[in-house]
Order: sequence, then structure tokens, then C-alpha cells
Amino acid sequence: MTIDRPNGTPRIVIIGCGFGGLFAAQALAGACVAVTVIDRANHHLFQPLLYQVATAGLSATAIAAPIRHVLRRQSNPLVLMAEVLAIDGGRRVVVLEDGTEVAYHYLIVASGAAHSYFGHDEWAPCAPGLKTLDDALEIRRRVLVAYERAERETADARRAPWLTFVVIGAGATGVEMAGTLAEIARLTLRDEFRRFDSRAARVILLEAGERVLPAYPADLTEKLIALAEHPSEAGSGVSVSRFWKQGAVDYKQVPQLEGVDLDAYRKDGSIEVKVSVGK
Repeated sequence: MTIDRPNGTPRIVIIGCGFGGLFAAQALAGACVAVTVIDRANHHLFQPLLYQVATAGLSATAIAAPIRHVLRRQSNPLVLMAEVLAIDGGRRVVVLEDGTEVAYHYLIVASGAAHSYFGHDEWAPCAPGLKTLDDALEIRRRVLVAYERAERETADARRAPWLTFVVIGAGATGVEMAGTLAEIARLTLRDEFRRFDSRAARVILLEAGERVLPAYPADLTEKLIALAEHPSEAGSGVSVSRFWKQGAVDYKQVPQLEGVDLDAYRKDGSIEVKVSVGK
């Protein structure tokens, strides 16, 4: 089956409806073109706040909006929830997972980026990324279950691994995630459990680059490290001793998490991001 649009009208297909795809579709409002937006999900996701969903600070609906609703005042877009399998540039068609072909005159690929596991995709089930709502909800589940498992343990040695959280990548999202996990331990869950003090939880932030927050001014890095080294009652609570600064940290002290050997994550460069064709 081929999905076509009105004859004589330029056809523009947009793959992905993150910020790039959404802004492209909105920029074409009022233009004499037929726009087809294709995305795996039927909602636009405000990714900067995914960590809040992952740590139970926000509900999923707070950061996701139906694409059709966002574009409802435009007359020219058609929204398809589908996965793109191939692009045939010669024939100018996009092939969907069910074999459907979507014809185009102009193609915008804005499918975003994905996490890389450095050639070890088998690690993915053990260490989820944070790009989708499903990722965030899975992380939330694991964090909350970890505290529940810690409550069931009667020995400190067996409880400690459940209260250890490792975040790989110290960009903005990693820092926000680590800080919020620490806030949960130090404030949100304080006095909630009977067999342990939630403030005993450890949050370890790993970064393969030269410094944390590498995309930001160096003074912010210094302030973050100072906060981590001298946490207040409402401070970061993130273990600065295990920041992976210039590869000098004894990362082997980091406990094994659900069978993942974190030694294998050690790289000389920054945590790698695998960019999809949309980037």
C-alpha cells in the first residue's frame, strides 16, 4: 500500500516528532504543502523533564502531548504512528514496518539520538537509557523496587547493593537524575522505612570525559563538585569520590548492578551517543 497526498501539492515527510520534527511541522503551517509526520509514538515528549518522571516527581502525562492535538490548528499535517524501516531515495518513498510506502518530494529526518552500549547491546536490559516514557517508567519501577527490597533485607551487607544507584553520563540529564535520586534518599523517603535509613543510599555519577557537565562553563563543574563534596541537609548527596574525572577514579569500587560489569563501561572519551539517521 502506498500513502499519497493530493496531486500537484508538494509532499513533505517528517520522520520523528521530537523538537526538531515538531518545529519543522509547525514552521510549515499555512504553507501550500502536504505534510506527513511519522513517529513511533503518537505523542510529543518533552525530554528535558524525563528524569522527573523517572524519579516520580511528575506523571507521564505532564511531559507528553498528543501530536495531533499539538498540530490541531494546522490543516496540512497527517500524523502516522509507525516505525520507518527504510528510505528509498531513488523512488522517493519511506517504507514503514508493515510495508506501507509513503511518497515524498522533500524528506526531513529528525529521529533523534539513541544511547550506545559500545557494541554490547545485551547490557541494555540491565542499564536502561532515558529517552522515552517507557525508559522513565522502567527506571522509576526499579528505583522504587530497590527500596522495597532493601526493607526486606535484615543484613546491612545484603541491603547496601539495593541502596546503590549508578548514573552513567554526567551531562545535564545525568546530573539532574543523580541529584534527584539523592533528594529522594535524603528528603522524600526519610523516615518512611523501619529497617534502614534512606539517607544511607549512595548515588554514584560516572563520566568518561574530562569533567562533569562538559557542555557547560567550567565554573559550573567546580560548583557541582563542591556541592557534592560538602552536601548539606538538602544537598546533592552524590558521591564525588567516584566521579570519573579524567579516568582517574577507581571505578572498580562501583558495585555490580544486575549482572552488568561496569568495568566494561570504561572509555577514554565521553559516554558515547549513537546517533540515528535523523541526526
